[in-house]
Amino acid sequence: QVQLVESGGGLVQAGDSLRLSCAASGLTLSAFNVGWFRQAPGKEREFAARISWRSRNTDYRDSLKGRFAISKDNAKNTVYLQMNDLKPEDTAVYYCAADQFNLGDSPTNYRYWGQGTQVTVSS
Repeated sequence: QVQLVESGGGLVQAGDSLRLSCAASGLTLSAFNVGWFRQAPGKEREFAARISWRSRNTDYRDSLKGRFAISKDNAKNTVYLQMNDLKPEDTAVYYCAADQFNLGDSPTNYRYWGQGTQVTVSS
C-alpha cells in the first residue's frame, strides 16, 4: 500500500533548525512530484515547498525562501525539508504529499498524503 511517513518535527526555539523527512513506500518518489504543506491551528493548509519528480524544479513559499530547502534522495526513497532560522509563525503540522502527474501550490494537486509531523517554535 502507498504510505508517506513524516518525521523530524519537534519543539524548538526561534532561530533553531529542523530537518523533516518524508519516507515513501508503495511508490517510487523519483517518479512523483512531492510537496510539503503546513497547517497551523485555525488556518487553512498552505503550500510550503515542492520538488518535481526529476528534481529539476523546486519552489518555495515567499516567506520561506532562503530559510527552507527541499531535497530528494532517490536511493532512500525519501524527501527532506531542511528548515533553518525557524520562527514562531512556522509553527504548524507539516505534511508531505505526492502526485504522479501534478505539481503546484494547491493541496488539491496531490493524491497521496502523510499523517503530518508537528513543528512548534517558541519565542
